[in-house]
Amino acid sequence: MAVVFKQKSILPGFGLALGYTVFYLCAIVLIPLAAMFLKASALTWHQFWHVVSSPRAVASYRLSFGASLIAALINLVFGVLVAWVLVRYNFPGRRLFDSMVDLPFALPTAVAGIALTTVYAPNGLLGRPLESIGIHAAYTPLGVTIALTFIGLPFVVRTVQPVLEDLDKELEEAAASLGAGRWQTFTRVLLPTILPAAITGFAMSFGRAVGEYGSVIFIAGNMPMRTEITPLLIITRLQEYDYTGATAIAVAMLVVSFIFLLLINLLQVWSGSRRGIGSAKDSEHLTAGLKPAWGKGDGK
Repeated sequence: MAVVFKQKSILPGFGLALGYTVFYLCAIVLIPLAAMFLKASALTWHQFWHVVSSPRAVASYRLSFGASLIAALINLVFGVLVAWVLVRYNFPGRRLFDSMVDLPFALPTAVAGIALTTVYAPNGLLGRPLESIGIHAAYTPLGVTIALTFIGLPFVVRTVQPVLEDLDKELEEAAASLGAGRWQTFTRVLLPTILPAAITGFAMSFGRAVGEYGSVIFIAGNMPMRTEITPLLIITRLQEYDYTGATAIAVAMLVVSFIFLLLINLLQVWSGSRRGIGSAKDSEHLTAGLKPAWGKGDGK
């Protein structure tokens, strides 16, 4: 008689842990989201479309997504620059500046919003000189963009920083020895390595900014059709006891957020595979690709 032994799992208690994980996700995430869709289903398709495509809602989408995109692009550029400085240079107070990057994570969003409004108000420290040259920051779409840039910066910095720390400096030295200038070294050696992480940080910063509420409402001014963001519009609908309308707008935002979450996950997978392939072929690229491309001769 053959005796069959049960193969031991690498992770003890895998079945119990998996069951708890599924239960926890259902209780915390899936069931509330399903309830939201169920509430929105009380509307007919025509009513739903009328709510989510109203001029006020469209204006809030335009501000939320437009300001989030601009803020994420700003963070993409300056976040990479901040990460580069923190990794590649030693200067007094570097650890302090490194810890300050995480302040938008630690600060309550309402505190951040009050601080930004105080600074950028017409009589504020930065608002006064901006007003003198005709730039109105607070209570305008510019103020919304400033707040979203503030809360999104850490996502880019903390995503790019580990990649720069793991990047071997010998690659840059090898590129320089083959005759590459600083710009060529950046575009052909550094940029392909940090680009996947930078794009991931950009997507995370954009997704975070789309749903931001606390740090924006103080500096935005909250004027309908002008400086009203979509999360504030949802709160306004709830205060008016229009629960179905608020749920419909929330569903529209949820669908967009899910799409961006999916894109972020795909970017993370692509970034990991890209880095794995790149690290295996770095020496091949340097010896076989860079030297002919930069036209420094064949060494004869």
